Amino acid sequence: MTGKTVAALGLFDGVHLGHRRVLELALKRAENGLKPVVFTFEPDSVLKKPTGSGGYIYSAEEKGRILENLGFESVFSPSFAELCSMTGEEFAEKIIAGELNASAVCCGRDFRFGRNASCGTDELREFGEKYGFEVCIAEDVALDGDIVSSGKIRRLLAEGDISKANCLLGVPYAVSAEVVNGAALGRTIGFPTANQLFGENQLVPKFGVYGGEVTIDGRDYPTMTNIGMKPTVNYGGMPLAETYICGFLGDIYGRTIQVRLLEFIRPERKFGSVDELKKQIAEDVKKAYNIRNINTALSHR
Repeated sequence: MTGKTVAALGLFDGVHLGHRRVLELALKRAENGLKPVVFTFEPDSVLKKPTGSGGYIYSAEEKGRILENLGFESVFSPSFAELCSMTGEEFAEKIIAGELNASAVCCGRDFRFGRNASCGTDELREFGEKYGFEVCIAEDVALDGDIVSSGKIRRLLAEGDISKANCLLGVPYAVSAEVVNGAALGRTIGFPTANQLFGENQLVPKFGVYGGEVTIDGRDYPTMTNIGMKPTVNYGGMPLAETYICGFLGDIYGRTIQVRLLEFIRPERKFGSVDELKKQIAEDVKKAYNIRNINTALSHR
């Protein structure tokens, strides 16, 4: 990498309030003429989805978009398999001092590196003295007495507590993916949906209906999103977010959109008839409008 850098180091899954403190520290340090960069890992190479609330929160593409919007000029995101056999000193010499050309690095107190995560911030400072980079450690961020962490956010999302998860993230959680073709069943009952698939190892929020919003071509729209499974050949049994965009009539197939979830409305349920389903959807849409209006009012206080 050409030019000296200040590198933010971390997994940054979800880019929550704790991560943002590390990132802000790096951006502040970059005011001295250093190029701000991020070192992270491809999320699905580290955060596999075994059971419970495992899996990554955001894809590499979405995480990269967030980091770029924050002001970072580049993101170095190798696969974990490429580096997992390196010792801590090899990582400091070859990656931090070499690949990143860092004059300074910023990380959280719990940052681990090297084979079997054998090194922490004490070793990082030692290697910094040897290879010529400064080490800045960000303080933890606590909310309501709890340290903000990706693990906590995963649990909240899995439980459907989107409101609290959003507080820890600092911004609304977003379903960010390409809009894919569906069976068009929603269109036949007057509620066409934008369908988005979750990644294979991605954490999926609790199945059910959420109120939220989306920005398309510079305009914000209220949304009602159902998260669940569609046993169709097209989706191969992958989890799906189906979003009705209130008041939008355009074609967004093939586009990547960020549907921001604001509040959990209800768990998913089976309906006895199409009329019963339509009635419930109409009620959900009304709630989605109210949720979005309330959140808009609060954000303008």
